[in-house]
Amino acid sequence: MKSVPLAEEMRPTSFDEYYGQEFLVGEGAILRKSLDMGKIPSMILWGPPGVGKTTLAYLIAEHLKFNFYKLSAINSGVREVREVIDNAKKTNAPSILFIDEIHRFSKSQQDSLLGAVEQGIVTLIGATTENPSFEVISPLLSRCQIYILKPLEESHLKKILEQAKELLQKKLSKTIVIHSTDALMYISGGDVRKLLNAFELSVYSLVSKEDEIQVTDETVMNVIQQNLQIYDKSGEMHYDVISAFIKSMRGSDPNAALYWLARMIAAGEDPKFIARRMVILAAEDIGNANPNALLLATNCFQAVTMIGMPESRIILSQTAIYLACSPKSNASYLAIEAALSAVEKTKNLSVPLALRNAPTGLMKNLSYGAGYKYAHDFQGNFIESDFMPQELKGKKFYEPGNNAREKDLRSQLQKMWKNTYKY
Repeated sequence: MKSVPLAEEMRPTSFDEYYGQEFLVGEGAILRKSLDMGKIPSMILWGPPGVGKTTLAYLIAEHLKFNFYKLSAINSGVREVREVIDNAKKTNAPSILFIDEIHRFSKSQQDSLLGAVEQGIVTLIGATTENPSFEVISPLLSRCQIYILKPLEESHLKKILEQAKELLQKKLSKTIVIHSTDALMYISGGDVRKLLNAFELSVYSLVSKEDEIQVTDETVMNVIQQNLQIYDKSGEMHYDVISAFIKSMRGSDPNAALYWLARMIAAGEDPKFIARRMVILAAEDIGNANPNALLLATNCFQAVTMIGMPESRIILSQTAIYLACSPKSNASYLAIEAALSAVEKTKNLSVPLALRNAPTGLMKNLSYGAGYKYAHDFQGNFIESDFMPQELKGKKFYEPGNNAREKDLRSQLQKMWKNTYKY
C-alpha cells in the first residue's frame, strides 16, 4: 500500500515549506541573503536529529542550481570523497558536497576535503549532531561557517502533522481523526522524522474497512512499542540508548549503565561520543558532591581518544561505574541556570567601582578600583566585601546540595558570608 516513507514524501521543496529555521533562511535572514546573492560559504550545520539539516542542504542546492553530491560519513571514505571531487572538476560546474554525520569522519578523511574546499572546487555542507569544535579538524573548521539549527517548536510540529494527515487522507481515501497529539509530540522529541514515522505507523496499523481512522494517544503508544525496530530503522534508537545510559548513571544504577554501555559498544558507537556525555554528566549531575568525577570523566575522554577500541571499552566501563556509584548533586547546574536567568532579567548591570580595573590615571581619578579589599591581606585570606552589582546584593544562586561534601561547603559559606547570604 505504501512505498515511499511519509517523512520523505513530506520533505519540503521550498523555503516557504521549511519550518523552524526562519532565522537562517527566512526573508532577510543571514543565510538567505547569501543565497539570494548566488553564493554561499562552506558550512557546518549543527543541530539535533530531525530538525532539517539534510533538507536544508537540498534546498540550498536547488535554490542555487548547483550540482549536489551526498555522502554519509558512516559508509563513505577518502575514495568516495575523491570521486566526488574528480567529478566536480570534470563538470566544472558549481557543486555542493553534502556530508551527513561529518563528525564520524576521521582526521585523514577530513584532510582529504581541504584542498577542494580551499580551491572552491566544491562547496562543503557538513551535517552533525555533535559540537563541531570537538569533532571537525581546525583547518577545515576555519574554512566553514557554523550554523546552529534549533529544535522545532510544537507549533511547527503540529503544522507538519496536519499536512501529513491531509496527505494520508488523500492516499487512503479515508478520514483521519487525531484525538490528541500528546503521544506523538512526546515520541518525536522535536524530531520531525520521528513524528512522521510514528504517525505513519499508527495510521497504517489502524487501516480497516471503517471510513474513519481514530488516532489516540493509546493507539500511538501501542503501535510504537510493537514496531520499535521498524520505527528505528533510520537510527533514532542511538539517541534513546544514550539517554537511557545517562539516566541510569544519574539514577545511581551501575548495572543498568553497563547494559546500555554494552548496547552502544556492540552497535559500534563512537567511544568519544560516549565519553563526552559522561563528562557532561559529571558536572551536571555530580558536581561538587564529588569533584573527582569530572577529573575522571575528562581523563576518560582523553584516554579513549588516544587508545581507541576495543580497549577503550574497559576505560568506559570503569568511568561509568564510578559515575553511577558517586554521590549526586545538580547544584552547579541549577546555580548557573539561576545566574543566567538573572542576567536575562537585569541585562547589563554596572560593575561596582571597587571591582573595576584601573590601568590609567584617569580611571583612578574616577575612583575605579577604590575601596577594593585584597583578600590575602586579611586573616584566613577572606574579608566580607560587595562583589555583586548593587541591584543583586545578597542574591544567592548557589544552593549546596544535600551531600557530605556540599554540607561542608555550606558550613564554610555560612561562616564567611553570614551577613550577606542566608546559608
